[in-house]
Amino acid sequence: MRHRVAPRRRFAAAVFVAPRRRFAAALRHAAPAWLLAALLVLGIDPQRAHAEVIERVAAVVNDQAILLSELRRRAAPFLEQALEDASGQGERMSRVKQIYKQLLQQLVDEELVEQAARKMRVSVGDPDVDQAIDNVRRQNNMTEEQFWQAVKAQGFTDKHYRQDVRKQLLRLKVLNQRVRSRVNMTDQTIREAYEDRVRDARRSQKFRASHVFMPLPANASATEIADTMNAAKQARAKLTPDTFDAVAAQSKGGGDLGWLDQGDLPDVLEEALLGLSEGEISQPVRGPSGVHIFIVRERQSGANAIPPFEEMRAQLQSELLDRAMQRQEELFLRGLRRDAVIETHD
Repeated sequence: MRHRVAPRRRFAAAVFVAPRRRFAAALRHAAPAWLLAALLVLGIDPQRAHAEVIERVAAVVNDQAILLSELRRRAAPFLEQALEDASGQGERMSRVKQIYKQLLQQLVDEELVEQAARKMRVSVGDPDVDQAIDNVRRQNNMTEEQFWQAVKAQGFTDKHYRQDVRKQLLRLKVLNQRVRSRVNMTDQTIREAYEDRVRDARRSQKFRASHVFMPLPANASATEIADTMNAAKQARAKLTPDTFDAVAAQSKGGGDLGWLDQGDLPDVLEEALLGLSEGEISQPVRGPSGVHIFIVRERQSGANAIPPFEEMRAQLQSELLDRAMQRQEELFLRGLRRDAVIETHD
């Protein structure tokens, strides 16, 4: 894949057996990176499949090479699980290709961030890496020995794990400097997120309700609809939780609705119910066959299980900030890719 016309490359020829071959030509004619890696995974000798190459450049980012060996190392923890239930060599090859394609894009993005960090003079030192690793270890209640055993069980060496942590920290530092100022988290945004959470919880629960019902003819005229809505508004003004059941029982078709699940009522009526707290009376709402006034008597779990806003504020703010930063990160990376000279051989 060629994102822009690349200038003449200046790579050391040591990665190829043929030392005089120009990199660009080798990149065009060599086997795809995913294919060489797949041959190794499937137990096929890649030297027979493509004997000339002993190491491959999988991608080039602004004259910086990403080697096949690094791509293979990054993929190692994912391959065993991805291939364990594959049926046949064709499916295994397809899965390996997908894994390597995704990870190659990740490595390209990491290189773009590394280059941006150098321009910004942003760096991550060993003390930063040590602190981050120690935080992860403490959060998982592990001793140092237990932690590094778990790292090795995932297919990482100590050196490579520290390298990956450093890249993650560098990415965070660059993003904080470049895009954090674009993320504005207001109290109103957090409050709206909380109300959405409560509304979703209410949708997932049962509620016991009653209604006052005023029917409309099948082909009601505009005048009939307006008169019925006016009558419902007058009735609503006099209703209290204590008098509601008596008035509902007297209305034709009204009364106790029992326990309702989401989907039991038409959407327009359900929406009116979901916004009510226990003991709250709705405004008149028109349904398919008449006008309803609802009261919710009881709910099961759902919104009642959600803590008050002030208790959830910090959590919601963190979640919203993460989502906003992810959007800004993608925009930032998209800009870096657009301005870069990138060649991949995937």
